[in-house]
Amino acid sequence: MPVIGTDDHVIAARLAAEAGDMLVDLRARLAGDGAGGRALGAEGDRAAHELLMRRLAELRPHDAVLSEEGVADPGRVAAERVWIVDPLDGTREFGEVPRTDWAVHVALVVGGDPGAGAVALPARGLTLATATPPPPPGVWTGPVRVVVSRSRPPAEATLIAEALDGELITLGSAGAKAMAVVLGEAEVYAHNGGQHEWDSAAPVAVARAAGLHASRLDGTPLLYNRPDPYLPDLLICRPELAERVIEAAAGG
Repeated sequence: MPVIGTDDHVIAARLAAEAGDMLVDLRARLAGDGAGGRALGAEGDRAAHELLMRRLAELRPHDAVLSEEGVADPGRVAAERVWIVDPLDGTREFGEVPRTDWAVHVALVVGGDPGAGAVALPARGLTLATATPPPPPGVWTGPVRVVVSRSRPPAEATLIAEALDGELITLGSAGAKAMAVVLGEAEVYAHNGGQHEWDSAAPVAVARAAGLHASRLDGTPLLYNRPDPYLPDLLICRPELAERVIEAAAGG
């Protein structure tokens, strides 16, 4: 089994931050020229994808890459090391200046597991990474906060909030929602439907490094670098809540 080295963690953090800095500059420049919405988001997707592909080719030329914005290489499934990236997670939010709930995801998957990763929240000036694992969130007070998508909150999230006497809060990108739990701004992120491996690989790597629970909604393991990258459901939460959350999501 190939080993993930310290330099892999550093590269993940460095590339997420580099892409994030570029996107902040690009957004400011194009928005200043009047660009916004889908056109701005599409340009962000393109530019961040090209930056990450170029840098990974320089730094890890023998590794496979799966990018949301790239053409999938079927040979990656047999590769020992695969970088799974979402160059701009939250394209719509990026195009809605001055929203901050968008991200850059960079993860290295070995044996189906995202062992190194980074999530940049560029508009907040943050990069959370396995290179320097975030501390576990402290004790929270008040209701359990369940973070969900603005446009398509899953029914399971409502069940979880009801079972834990909690409340739903909304954010944009998957990375922003997952990092809200890492940062102690929410306790549970539950999603069902419409995600792929690039949406969760890096957030899962960072969340686990911070001591959080990460699995599918039913508690089964998350596996990456599968032939079909569709991975529709995800649970990231404080570990002491995991059993109750999984039971609630199942309607128990």
